[in-house]
Amino acid sequence: MSARVLFLGGNGMIGSAAVREAVDRGLEVTIVTRSAPRRPVPDGVRVLTGDVRDPEELPRLLGDQRWDSVVNWVAFTPKDLDGHAAYFAERTGQYVFISTCSVFARPVPLLPITESSPRSQPVFGYARDKIACELELERASREDGLPLTIVRPFHTYDDTTVPVLAGWTAVERMRSGEPVIVHGDGTSLWTLMHSSDFARAFVPLLGLGHAIGESVNVVSGDILTWDQIHLELARAAGVRSPLLVHRSSATIGEEIPGWDEVLEHDFRHTMLFDTTKLQRLVPGFAPQVSFSEGARRVVEHHDRNAGARSVSAELAAAFDRLAAR
Repeated sequence: MSARVLFLGGNGMIGSAAVREAVDRGLEVTIVTRSAPRRPVPDGVRVLTGDVRDPEELPRLLGDQRWDSVVNWVAFTPKDLDGHAAYFAERTGQYVFISTCSVFARPVPLLPITESSPRSQPVFGYARDKIACELELERASREDGLPLTIVRPFHTYDDTTVPVLAGWTAVERMRSGEPVIVHGDGTSLWTLMHSSDFARAFVPLLGLGHAIGESVNVVSGDILTWDQIHLELARAAGVRSPLLVHRSSATIGEEIPGWDEVLEHDFRHTMLFDTTKLQRLVPGFAPQVSFSEGARRVVEHHDRNAGARSVSAELAAAFDRLAAR
């Protein structure tokens, strides 16, 4: 009998990749979404509709069914976890919380980052709330017996996603010879992971006894500067010498207020990861999609789909102002 896996959410970018990988590995998958799935769902996957953040909804949706693993993709604040520890502690052998490597303190006191690196994000709301979720679930694991595994992706993308804040606008500007703004001096180090590689690393953790009670950073370990990320995108788009203009994160935040928090408290810091624990839990795992290959796939997808090639006039104007400063 195949393992029974319940995905709370799981129709987003990385969740849908994990669903495909789980099905390919022979797992019996059920997903719960609040509305009709936006992405294609593989044949054989059971789809339920409901709000898993409502503690009264869980018994109505799931009754007394039992699962080998339950994966929560859609908890972003502790309130989203109301009732989960009590309901799932006796109904699953493993409760997997999808967190984020953004929980780690910036600047990182010691590189490379491991699972035991200090967590601290007093300002960046997304990461601060994920820390609060982790702490609440860790308490439930200690006190109530919740069989917890915390999984932390980092910056994950797929063929539909341009992994820079400017999105496709940056690619179009590079093709047009217009300046594209890169924060800092473009040399801070970063890590990207294609969603298919995340799925290959993640799915073997489901039902794995050695992963219970652990947190695992599911990252590629690849090292890129922000200039390299932009240059790979440019190369994939057929641009040999893009015009990259460097401005401080604070200066960019003055012109593009929506970027100030994520740049100041996340993107501007060097992030390097030790993948020893992931390698120990998933022996032989190695990413298969380099960013040069990933960038090519991203550009090809957008070139094939006109609806994906949206360009922000507001963002383009902000880039022009920043380049002129």
